[in-house]
Amino acid sequence: MTTATPTTNTPAASVPEPITLGGGYFSRRSPFDWVFAALVVVGGLFALWRYAPSMDGYEKSILVGTIPVLVWLGWYWRPLRVLMIVVAAASIAALASYQGDLARAETVFWLKYFLSSQSAILWMSVLFFMSTVFYWMGMFTRNTSAALELLGSRLLWAAVAMALIGTMVRWYESHQIGPDIGHIPVSNLYEVFVLFCWMTALFYLYYEEQYATRTLGAFVMLVVSAAVGFLLWYTLVREAHAIQPLVPALQSWWMKLHVPANFIGYGTFALAAMVAFAYLIKQQATETRLYKLTPIWLLGVALCFVPIAFRQRGVAEAGGSYWVGYAIVSALIAAGILLGRRRIAARLPAFEILDDVMYKAIAVGFAFFTIATVLGALWAAEAWGGYWSWDPKETWALIVWLNYAAWLHMRLIKGLRGAVASWWALVGLAVTTFAFLGVNMFLSGLHSYGEL
Repeated sequence: MTTATPTTNTPAASVPEPITLGGGYFSRRSPFDWVFAALVVVGGLFALWRYAPSMDGYEKSILVGTIPVLVWLGWYWRPLRVLMIVVAAASIAALASYQGDLARAETVFWLKYFLSSQSAILWMSVLFFMSTVFYWMGMFTRNTSAALELLGSRLLWAAVAMALIGTMVRWYESHQIGPDIGHIPVSNLYEVFVLFCWMTALFYLYYEEQYATRTLGAFVMLVVSAAVGFLLWYTLVREAHAIQPLVPALQSWWMKLHVPANFIGYGTFALAAMVAFAYLIKQQATETRLYKLTPIWLLGVALCFVPIAFRQRGVAEAGGSYWVGYAIVSALIAAGILLGRRRIAARLPAFEILDDVMYKAIAVGFAFFTIATVLGALWAAEAWGGYWSWDPKETWALIVWLNYAAWLHMRLIKGLRGAVASWWALVGLAVTTFAFLGVNMFLSGLHSYGEL
């Protein structure tokens, strides 16, 4: 009997592949990626050189740190590259058109109708409203739904671009008024409402691409359009678009970090709540007992409560008819969703997708809101001598943080899903709205510079 001699040959499949340096992160970059990176670096260094006299050491560090972040964002999500280039080009064109004279905003065609900060923000408002209309038209039509939703998405990108252009140009305009007035435009309700609108919209556009669905735009744009409605009233009645000097407490570089981080949280929490609302509509689409359709009734009550609250507060005297129209539109929206709930439910993504978007939005928002809270404590220590003072704004910020911390804990530890998670997210939006706006309307404290 013979014995087989073991072979020393190793099958080809088990031979380790040679290690190569190809296929790495940088080797996967396209030529346009590198062109974009070069533009960001050149633009950042030019801004550092050109505006260095207006910045302190902290602000210069923030600008330098922003350069690699913008490059990474453009590489990570490619549509941002085009957005950044368009915003930069339009902003540079506006600055060149001013030639250091703000009076040219009334004589130069492009500035008067498109590129001054106020004109750009008004265009932002119109485009947000138009985007909302086309998203909803796509929801209820059959043969043209995809085309209408695509148009709504394109208009939304344009609205975000105009919001960013308006923000950049407003920053320049503030410095032209006076060296002691110039500041990043995130210092009052008018400016942060613009910030809230474009941040919420941009986060939605990211999830729209990631999940390849545009039907959620109809719901998310409701909260953005509501914010735009407030912004227009605030501009009309309070002339809030006028650039004012910063109060002493806001004259700090901490503001440039704290406020944007805070509003990433507010924007993503609002986005998650509208996705939660869509989840509940889909879940209750076949319900025939109208009194059981609580999400829709609550939407109508919440939207109609806004003008009532403003009237009770006494801040709507000059815009009474505006708030009446606001309430009527709100009631029509709620009625339309009520009557078309089955059609809407059929168009919405699967429950798993809705649940996942809601979770990811809250997770992102919670992370940034936590960072903002820590930064706010550091800012308070510098401005007021203490990290925490139980000011109403701080107290409600803590309530918001605890609410979403509990939501995430229940999600990760107990597997929170479905209707309970959705209702909780909606309650979270109510709490967040009061922390953002209600405190300014009904309470006072160290943050009273944000009162209506």
